[in-house]
Amino acid sequence: MIVLHYTGMPTCEGALDRLCSPDAKVSAHYCIDEDGTIYHLVDEERRAWHAGKSYWRGVRDINSASIGIEIVNPGHEFGYRPFPDEQVAALIPLVARIKDRHGIGRGNVVGHSDIAPTRKEDPGELFPWEALAKRRLALPSPTRNLIDPYWSDAAFLLALERFGYDVADSWKAVIAFQRRFRPERIDGIIDGECRAKLLALLLPRPQGEP
Repeated sequence: MIVLHYTGMPTCEGALDRLCSPDAKVSAHYCIDEDGTIYHLVDEERRAWHAGKSYWRGVRDINSASIGIEIVNPGHEFGYRPFPDEQVAALIPLVARIKDRHGIGRGNVVGHSDIAPTRKEDPGELFPWEALAKRRLALPSPTRNLIDPYWSDAAFLLALERFGYDVADSWKAVIAFQRRFRPERIDGIIDGECRAKLLALLLPRPQGEP
């Protein structure tokens, strides 16, 4: 899989220092500065330490099964802001190349918050997932022909787990889903829009749809 992060540090230089420090015990395969500069830090065939305790679609040792991309952004702690166009323009072909090289499906291009909902918020609600989705590099947020299945909360969580999330902390899992697929309203409440979007994500897509 491909896991997208934000650095959550004030500067790119500080993030690179930390990612390259043996003492920090964290690393990623790539880091993308706000001006679009890409730093290749770890070979894709080697394990990088970017995911931490995490889970996605039955996989718990995600460091051994993923490429990690750190995207320079101060994050929620230091002044979260939109991702510059130059940065996104550099990210898109990088994700495309990695995805093609390793045969990664769109459903396995995820954010850190998707795989670690109790601990992480990145890349956050301002990340332009739609820019990747329209190029078939990530799953889009469903917007058309949405049907509320009127699941109970327990049924929604079962479906959310089937989709890929760890639902041990149900509230945090719902927030992670909202941050990824309904970022304009992140409240942890399972409502009709959440149910309808999850149902659409689980259903097979008609041929030709993005």
